[in-house]
Amino acid sequence: MKPSTPSTVCVLFHVFFGSLSAVTICGNLLVIISIIYFKQLHTPTNSLILSLAVADLLVGVVVFPFSMELSLSSCLFSENVFCKVRNNLDIPLCTASILNLCCISIDRYYAVCHPLTYRTKINVHVVMIMIVVSWSVSLLLTIGLVMAGFQQDKCKEECSIDLQFAVILGLLCIFYLPVIIMLCIYLKIFLVAQRQVRSIQGTKSGATASKMERKATKTLATVMGVFLMCWTPFFFYFSFQLLNPVSFAVIESLNWLALLNSMLNPFIYAFFYSWFRSAFRLIISGKIFQGDFSNSKLH
Repeated sequence: MKPSTPSTVCVLFHVFFGSLSAVTICGNLLVIISIIYFKQLHTPTNSLILSLAVADLLVGVVVFPFSMELSLSSCLFSENVFCKVRNNLDIPLCTASILNLCCISIDRYYAVCHPLTYRTKINVHVVMIMIVVSWSVSLLLTIGLVMAGFQQDKCKEECSIDLQFAVILGLLCIFYLPVIIMLCIYLKIFLVAQRQVRSIQGTKSGATASKMERKATKTLATVMGVFLMCWTPFFFYFSFQLLNPVSFAVIESLNWLALLNSMLNPFIYAFFYSWFRSAFRLIISGKIFQGDFSNSKLH
């Protein structure tokens, strides 16, 4: 029988997941407001970060609540409509987030490895194309997977091979291919940064050069480490699911770990920079409502 009141464990899980959603929304809202309001942050690179923040904000607003209801369906006796709605929203938004991360890595590659031609290679028009392509690919992949699912519902066993092929192709485009691209790009950036540090050791003290090298290593390790930590377990386990049935509890736990990347992205891509921290302080303190600070010099 359905209980008249939810269990204590269920309530605690709702509070926990609701808190994660709130942090995700607030963190990405700070990034969005900062980039839109402060003119100093109107750069091509920050346009990519803005697109990433929009995708992650929508994950926090839309995907988190449906994922929470689906994960706790044993407590609330939810219908599987949550599963269908969550998947149809989860796939395009998380794919857009991953592809935006990939675009940011391309931007950083030209900034570090080709600084002299960076402004000509990565301009406003190129960035807009990157953003449009990221969101378009996300929507097209979602439409393809949804259509494959509808076809599976109609012809049952006869379409299982086609559906599996569609899922494998989707996994390659959504995760494995972007990961390979990002790993290659960040490895190249790391090697170039190390070479640049060694080249200036003759003009700067060894301690300063060593500090710069450690900072570059830490930054790149954080970027890729957090992304891989959040997404790799889910996609590996999901790929294994194509061959063998897996536990619902395990796949949902790994899905939440992957969704946490949307919460952590603002800290990695925005909080790391001092000018974003200055912007956040002005917003949180309410100073931007007391006057025009859009032309403020952020340090």
